Amino acid sequence: MAGLGVLSFSGTLPATAFALRGFDPYLAAIGRAAVAAVAAALCLRAAGAPLLPPRAHLRAYALIVLGVVVGFPLFSGLALAAGASTAHSAVVTGLLPAATAAFAVLRAGERPRPLFWAACAAGALSITVFTLTRGTGRLVGADVLLVLALLSAAVGYTEGGRLARETPGWRVISYALVLAAPLTVPATAVLVLTTPTTPSPDALAGFAYVALVSMFLGFIPWYAGLAMGGIARAGQIQLAQPLLNLVWAWLLLHEEIGAGTIAAAVAVLVCVAVTQGSRERRGVGT
Repeated sequence: MAGLGVLSFSGTLPATAFALRGFDPYLAAIGRAAVAAVAAALCLRAAGAPLLPPRAHLRAYALIVLGVVVGFPLFSGLALAAGASTAHSAVVTGLLPAATAAFAVLRAGERPRPLFWAACAAGALSITVFTLTRGTGRLVGADVLLVLALLSAAVGYTEGGRLARETPGWRVISYALVLAAPLTVPATAVLVLTTPTTPSPDALAGFAYVALVSMFLGFIPWYAGLAMGGIARAGQIQLAQPLLNLVWAWLLLHEEIGAGTIAAAVAVLVCVAVTQGSRERRGVGT
């Protein structure tokens, strides 16, 4: 189940790049959540489920909204619009599995071994070296946006995985999308009227993918997998996502994948693998 989610998410960055050919970055980010909210509401109604979650879980759903409904789409879209290639973005967001595992460890009350934090630091160093050597010798705005996208997704994944232990994954993402609808739907309407759009076939296809697959359908197996296998454990499947991102960027966008990008991706995978394998020691009472 987690693998199906990762496969769905791996097309997000290339699809976003296509969507940006015809839509404003803010419209692409907010509009996809608005379209997904309509699909989510229809699914909830068809299943006879309430449109809103229990009040006791509203704080967790608010974090999901901020993380994966608004944060990741917005920050990743702005990074691509600022000039970051999908290949570059894939490598930087390659630390997402480690970030997700770290949030899961903190939320579960575990006590990571020192090797865990050493691997996180090594991964962060690898990414920093990569971004500095690829650009102007310093972190640029696109890189900061990608880091914010990474942290947003990690928070949203962790909270959604926790809720999916009690609530089916499709309802978790549906509730989050519906809760965000009073913000995303009016904002989308305003952006449609105030931003230039050139809805070419490739832009529409990219937007449809991020709205229906990346924003909704992909989360159904993903949250189910996190709930069944554990957030940190099932998160290991994300190790394949950076490489899949690079493959889609090469196939669909004809981006060149240099040796430095591949080396950075491999370094991130190694660091994340060590992080995942060193998270087992739990604190007292957990």
